[in-house]
Amino acid sequence: MPICFTATGLTRSISPHRSGWRILVLESLIAGSALVALGAFGTRRRAARREARRKAAFPPLGRLVTVEGRRLHLVQIGSGPDLVMIHGASANLREFAMDLAPRLSSQFRVTLIDRPGLGWSDAVPEDTPGEQARLMRLAAESIGVTRPLVLGHSYGGAVALAWAMQAPVAGLLMLSGVAMPWEGGLGLWYQVTASAMGRAVVVPLVTAFAPTRQIDRSIAATFLPQQPPPGYSRAAGVGLLLRRDALAHNARQVNTLLPHVQAMQPHYDTIRVPVEILHGDADTIVPAHIHAVPLAATLPDAALTLLPGLGHMPHQTQPEAVKAAALRLAARAGLRLD
Repeated sequence: MPICFTATGLTRSISPHRSGWRILVLESLIAGSALVALGAFGTRRRAARREARRKAAFPPLGRLVTVEGRRLHLVQIGSGPDLVMIHGASANLREFAMDLAPRLSSQFRVTLIDRPGLGWSDAVPEDTPGEQARLMRLAAESIGVTRPLVLGHSYGGAVALAWAMQAPVAGLLMLSGVAMPWEGGLGLWYQVTASAMGRAVVVPLVTAFAPTRQIDRSIAATFLPQQPPPGYSRAAGVGLLLRRDALAHNARQVNTLLPHVQAMQPHYDTIRVPVEILHGDADTIVPAHIHAVPLAATLPDAALTLLPGLGHMPHQTQPEAVKAAALRLAARAGLRLD
């Protein structure tokens, strides 16, 4: 979840993240006053030019695998037991490729996958955590990955849980993961993009006019109370999100997530594999007391580690803690690490 159009509403209180997105929306709309002169065609043309530059700047890092007629983007590095990493909302596989995956590649064969509709993976009509998990699993199996450890960050936590309920896995690592129903709204961005009209009008404006300074402020808000590492925006490929299709798919996924989590929750006790839950206790985007703590009490074989003072991005700010959790999970799953 690199920038502020994330699952900010997975909390009962107003997140500082929301004010960042409100400013970005308003600044984009103000800049969109150019519509008076340029017209809607001018906005579309400007958006298309910016999309082309972003796609050229952030090409696929790995292979494109076709599953049931849809392409999914995968990267695989390292050797050892299989570990699949699933990124959160507003992100792509570069979120892990920049640090965590290389850090673990000497102990694991790490597979990164762009979730459908984000990065370089095609969207799917039935855009649910379960369908995403199914297609990602089939893509992973096509390159030899079976019964892996599965790590899910943020929204990716819900996808990881769905994967474990669909097919055998060796274990789960929930990293700041969405798991439980929540109360409250999702903030201004998701209110606007909940309707087709909002997506049709506002998303092109954001693609065409979103100012770099506000994108940087939004990234900083996601990391609170920590700071993003230098060069994060480029290393994480944030520009890939700022395309009209990606913004719309991301908004739809988050806007529709709650009922799927509500449907999944009663079945969590069927997950009998070891689970490591790693969560910052200062996370205001996916709060630990709403998600991590009750999930640990629900799962039959879960170990919860709360990271004092950590926010939503421990894989960026405390990667050694995440590595340690992955090693603990492998040991609990009986996997041999060379």
